[in-house]
Amino acid sequence: MIDSLFLTGAVLIVLSVLLTRASSKLGVPILLIFLVVGMLAGEDGPGQIDFNDHSLTYLISNLALAIILLDGGMRTKVSSFKVAFWPSLSLATIGVALTSTFTGLMAAWLFDLTLLQGILVGAIVGSTDAAAVFSMLKGQSLNERVGSTLEIESGTNDPMAVFLTVTLIAVLGNPEADLGLSFLATSFGMQFGVGALVGLGGGWLLWALINRVELHEGLYSVLVVAGGISLFALSNKLGGSGILSIYLTGLLIGNKPTSFRHSILNVLDGMTWMSQIVMFLVLGLLVKPATLLEIMVPALVLAFGMILFARPLAVWIGLMPFKSFTSKERKFISWVGLRGAVPIILAVFPMVAGLPNAELYFNIAFFVVMVSLLVQGGTLMKAARMADVTLPPKPTPISRSGIEIFRASEWEMFVYRLKEEKWCVGEPLKRLTMPEGTRITALFRDEELLHPSGSTVLQANDTLCVLGQDKDLDALSLLFSEAPEDEVVPRFFGDFFLDINCRVSDVTGYYGLSVLEEEGDMPLKELVELKLGAYPVLGDSFDWYGLHWVVADVKDHKVTKIGLGLPDNEKPDVE
Repeated sequence: MIDSLFLTGAVLIVLSVLLTRASSKLGVPILLIFLVVGMLAGEDGPGQIDFNDHSLTYLISNLALAIILLDGGMRTKVSSFKVAFWPSLSLATIGVALTSTFTGLMAAWLFDLTLLQGILVGAIVGSTDAAAVFSMLKGQSLNERVGSTLEIESGTNDPMAVFLTVTLIAVLGNPEADLGLSFLATSFGMQFGVGALVGLGGGWLLWALINRVELHEGLYSVLVVAGGISLFALSNKLGGSGILSIYLTGLLIGNKPTSFRHSILNVLDGMTWMSQIVMFLVLGLLVKPATLLEIMVPALVLAFGMILFARPLAVWIGLMPFKSFTSKERKFISWVGLRGAVPIILAVFPMVAGLPNAELYFNIAFFVVMVSLLVQGGTLMKAARMADVTLPPKPTPISRSGIEIFRASEWEMFVYRLKEEKWCVGEPLKRLTMPEGTRITALFRDEELLHPSGSTVLQANDTLCVLGQDKDLDALSLLFSEAPEDEVVPRFFGDFFLDINCRVSDVTGYYGLSVLEEEGDMPLKELVELKLGAYPVLGDSFDWYGLHWVVADVKDHKVTKIGLGLPDNEKPDVE
């Protein structure tokens, strides 16, 4: 029996992994592949596996979600909170509440439910899913304001959905229960307050422990995962949001100097993939496709009503105080309201509570998730290009790995392979202007290790190993990377680059443009703040006096360089 279980589980995981290659070719999100494999292996599919254990599903899904959020938190840069914290918080609270309400009203009408039952359905599917968002946005080049808002929202909006779901289940399960404003405020405050306190306080203690104890390198990742899950469980036990706690724990550890941080992240990457595969396989096994067909028409209407009406309206209201978001950015954020594992996990709550219509709630949630992953997930990058929120792909090394020279070391080894078109090919190493403190530690030519010196002349296909830190990555990659930055970046960021401290009149006078005297006296920095607000991000742009101005470089959230796009008749001829 146990061997059959291991064999079946391993085969399903192997099949899921191999099918990820088909995901990009078919334009289908990877998470949907995992769901479909689970459904095909289930009772109504060819696999004929009879699985109906909701408690086990709830356990596996929560454990998997905790690991996914821990990894997501560790990879989120705390600096992005300066740009996106308040918009994300608004979407994570007001946005979720409004999405749940609007969706709930539609559900009550479509499925002939009471108002509270309908809003319960809305609460179950009301939050965006961290696993889906992190998976779909990983490796994509979006502008910082939009990308950070989506990631932080997905990592922090689950407490509101859990709060609404649990409260409505309590009302429906016991209509006589006293759920006044004081109770609701206390419950809501506990979810966020205790969740944040346990996550930040416990995360700091865990970080201090990691940097203090002497362990085998492989055990640090075990300590982080076990410690994170402990805080997740403790927060839930104290009435807080474990989901929020473990995300904040990862955020704190990932943004402080941490022993063997790179090793921890490498292990977490594999564990996150395994968690996503297992979680979506189990959720796929639990559903019965035949029951989905029975509700297909109203469920489709509900799913598209949420995608096209409820989510966009909630985002528009939630982002109303934040003028820095353009109309296209708001539309894109509305479109990336990806649903994933969390709605399906929340749909298990009514089953555990024994509520009437619990199976209907589960099937609706599953159907909404399927449509969201297929429609929104499958068109995400096309929507990003239409909304002008994409940036040129950043040049990157072919590999990077941490160098644990001492505890909490920030040093890394970046590996680059030179292409023929790189300007540094044919130049001696001594002529390279590398970031201060970085070193070329090895050079391979035709698989032979050379000993580089200042007079060593670089050749095409040379492989360089460069010692540096994360802060040096962009400069090193521009210098050595094989990415086609020379061709793409100038077109995106304009025809010329200007220092942010130049005066407007220096530019407009050169092109014969007539501006007001007070406008001409402004430095470009003041013009950018006037047009784009206090926190512009890389790629932000505006048109002014017939010229196209683009933020071309940002350091520490301060614009240092502005790109200028000329009218077509002013552009220099290129032979």
